[in-house]
Amino acid sequence: MEKFKGTIICDGYSAYAGLPNVTFANCWAHVRRKWLKANSKNAEKGVEYCNRLYELERKFKKLSPSKRRKERKKYSKPIVEEFLQWVDESPFYGKSALAEAVNYTLKHAEGLKAFLYDGRIAIDNNPAENAIRPSVIGRKNWLFSVSELGADANAICLSLAETAKANGIDCYQYLVKVLTELPNLPIHQQPEIIDCYLPWSKNIRESCAIAK
Repeated sequence: MEKFKGTIICDGYSAYAGLPNVTFANCWAHVRRKWLKANSKNAEKGVEYCNRLYELERKFKKLSPSKRRKERKKYSKPIVEEFLQWVDESPFYGKSALAEAVNYTLKHAEGLKAFLYDGRIAIDNNPAENAIRPSVIGRKNWLFSVSELGADANAICLSLAETAKANGIDCYQYLVKVLTELPNLPIHQQPEIIDCYLPWSKNIRESCAIAK
């Protein structure tokens, strides 16, 4: 992360605030969940605002980033502004789920607007959350990595598996190929060989693609 500079789409986790050179685009899915959790007549209006934005995003899905930005400015921005004004003027305080939804929304208002000004920015970080879900579900197993080196090795294996999946590669075939072929190749003398074994390389795509 030291060299990264750009926008991160995330929830409101406070630990992210210390990252340098980063602009935050907060996740609308997290906001919607807060209003759903409130589960009341007043909360339904908050959910409806979010649903209207998602309905527009489905229409904008196949547009280029520049066209998506223009459409968001025309159609999504008024909804966002109306929603935030409604939340800001709400009389809901205290420690209820409804008050929590209000506070969460207002606290991250600027980050929630970020997607309006850049067509490359997604409205939420659901794809990232879906990608790490297998790791999260197994978190109790990862407690038994025994050592820091074991945890590092586990992280590497999980990263390889998820990257393979993201590139349409059969994970098992890919790991078999990597673990049987790379040890016999002069990768220390010729590190460029590794490029041919990355999940998006032509070599791997031809030999390990998931059968359709």
